[in-house]
Amino acid sequence: MAEKDRRQPDIMHRIATLIVNNRYFIILLFLVAAVYCALSIGRVKVSSDLTTFLPADTETRRGLTIMETEFETYASENIMLSNITYETASALAEQIRQIDRVASVAFDDSAAHYVSASALLTISYNGTSGDRAVKSAKSAVEQILSPYDTYSYSISMESYSAQLAQEMVGVLTIAVLVIMAILLFTSRSYFEVVIFLLVFVFAALLNMGTNFWFGTISTITNSIAVIMQLALAIDYAIIFSHRYQDECLVFDTPREALIEALSQSIIEISSSSLTTISGLVALMLMQFRLGYDLGMVLAKSIVCSLLTVFLLMPGLILLFPKAIRRTVHKSLIPDIRPWGRFLMRSGYCFVWLFLLVIPAAVILSGKTTYAFDDNSVTELVYSESRAAMHRITDTFDHSTSVAILVPAEDLEKEKTVLRRVRELDEIKSTMGLASIEIDDEHVLTDKYTPRMFAELLDISYEEASLLFQAYGIRHEEYQAIFGTTENYEVPLVDMFLYLFDMIDRGVVTLDDEQQSKLDELRGTLEFGVAQLRGEHYNRLIFTADVPVEGEESAALVEKVRAIAEESYGPGAILVVGDITSSRDLRDSYTGDSRLISILTILFVYTILLFTFRSFIGAAILVFVIQGSIWINFSFPYLEGSIPSFVTNMIVSAIQMGATIDYAIVLMNRYLVGRKTLPKKEAMANAVSQSFPTVLTSGSIMTLAGLLIAYRVSDVYVGHIGLAVGRGAFTSVILVLTVLPQLLVLLDSLISKTTFSLDLRGGDEA
Repeated sequence: MAEKDRRQPDIMHRIATLIVNNRYFIILLFLVAAVYCALSIGRVKVSSDLTTFLPADTETRRGLTIMETEFETYASENIMLSNITYETASALAEQIRQIDRVASVAFDDSAAHYVSASALLTISYNGTSGDRAVKSAKSAVEQILSPYDTYSYSISMESYSAQLAQEMVGVLTIAVLVIMAILLFTSRSYFEVVIFLLVFVFAALLNMGTNFWFGTISTITNSIAVIMQLALAIDYAIIFSHRYQDECLVFDTPREALIEALSQSIIEISSSSLTTISGLVALMLMQFRLGYDLGMVLAKSIVCSLLTVFLLMPGLILLFPKAIRRTVHKSLIPDIRPWGRFLMRSGYCFVWLFLLVIPAAVILSGKTTYAFDDNSVTELVYSESRAAMHRITDTFDHSTSVAILVPAEDLEKEKTVLRRVRELDEIKSTMGLASIEIDDEHVLTDKYTPRMFAELLDISYEEASLLFQAYGIRHEEYQAIFGTTENYEVPLVDMFLYLFDMIDRGVVTLDDEQQSKLDELRGTLEFGVAQLRGEHYNRLIFTADVPVEGEESAALVEKVRAIAEESYGPGAILVVGDITSSRDLRDSYTGDSRLISILTILFVYTILLFTFRSFIGAAILVFVIQGSIWINFSFPYLEGSIPSFVTNMIVSAIQMGATIDYAIVLMNRYLVGRKTLPKKEAMANAVSQSFPTVLTSGSIMTLAGLLIAYRVSDVYVGHIGLAVGRGAFTSVILVLTVLPQLLVLLDSLISKTTFSLDLRGGDEA
């Protein structure tokens, strides 16, 4: 006590004193910030399409950007009816066609639509999935089909996001209850768990409410950020609380103990967070921008947690010092000193076992297959929608759509491309302006003269000539202005659009019969134009009987590209679809995976090097945790499951950055004990002393990950959760078995490679 009183306060003590003295003002600021962030959560824009995070120069990203700005993508869904006759299914399809906003229902007696008493209806709606009228149409379809055994699969981002959000609320609720139980078991005071909960709620609100600063974040990030923040950062509150209770045994008042604890904890906790943040920073350097998205949000969550612990938690502690003191209890964590002594007497058996396992883990993890299309990912939890999708694809041939964006310059070229692609064996159907039929002989892109147009609409030749002449004047085509209109040709689609405009303006009036005939065409034409014609590009869509991933699919894309480029020239067209997006994601992953692994290891090793000032000591810690990563990613291969590619990139960085803390705790305890004790005795004590921290942090991350894995139906989020939980558990096992023996085995080498680092610029007075 006297020694502490005589010591002059340093910068950390002054900062801690300032925080404690202004605690009420700080609490008020946090309350205001929490209200602001709670109101801002609804402003966060979320995207569930991973292709939006591809680099801007990839073909898929360029093509999707064009399609988003120049075309409408209308809602559609596949509905399978089981145990039904063809005649009944055909009658239902016709009934559905009569529903307002149903643009078309694809159904016939081919194997693509009727197999073994099962019918597949492909319904297209005249509007986007968010339109109220489309939602009403879908409800009407459901009502018609309600008496039958149906399986429906549609891609509705709105319903998907709502379902995922609902699942994550359930996961977070269970996680909080389980983690509180863990904290009650590992805490020193029961009431400190209440403090932890308050601190986490404020930290989570701050992070969630500031996500709108980034514009749009991914569904993956939005879903796992809160629970990952809880798993990654709860340690900070635990460390500070335990430091405070230690200081209460030395100082006379809670305020003095709090200032001392805070001054010591700021550096200790900030240093601990660096390895986690470094792994997240490595994610942010990925070419695939999902890494930047997730890394930025999670790094921000760590900063929010640090600020909440350093600024808000001291005020909360001083609000309830008596409650914390009265609920102090004996440690419920078992004493594992016998385990530490066993490790020191067992002849380094875990080290030799680890060295045998690691080569196999490296090989097996390298053989793990990753999916680049969500339909290829192994489900951990089946959603109703995905179960329906699999039921449909198991019954009917799976189809893959491919779109080609071609310059909007020559409709005859489009007609040629559509005809030639249709001749390929793998192509099931084609759609473009040149495939929309007006009658049995003509399509929308055919060029018509005034006489042909007059016969089509049953109007006089003079009226048609005047209409064509007016069209030519608007488009500055001088043959119609100064020459004869007899041979003046205009694509039928352009003439119809001009006629619709003139009718809407009241310039042209048709009789009832003519208007009725035109109305029949107008809906079909406008539906097609909105989806297939843009300002600079037109869109051609092909349905192919190939899987999304594989050599066959890649070969088909190149065939289609070659056909289109023969008409438009090399580089003039863009091919977009699940096949090309999977290819671009694979290409991005190949470079990013290696980059993230190397950068994460370098960042973490550098931090450990300056922390322990030992080249070999830092390398041992990184080697053990990297070993746990190799073991973690061997499991998918051994289990025969296929995770998403994002799992490997994201979790390897998180696992290295977060679970290295377990190794740091053990190393710190060992080095402190090594100053006064023989190495084996020092390590036995270090294992016992570090066990509560490793157990608490490791069990929280493990359980949080497993809860996500087995309670969330999203395949990306589920596999990330499983890998995080499995990786944390693997790291805990290695830190409590292999690492103690390895550090003792290489103790002399660690000492020989330790260097001094004097940053004081001179001798201390």
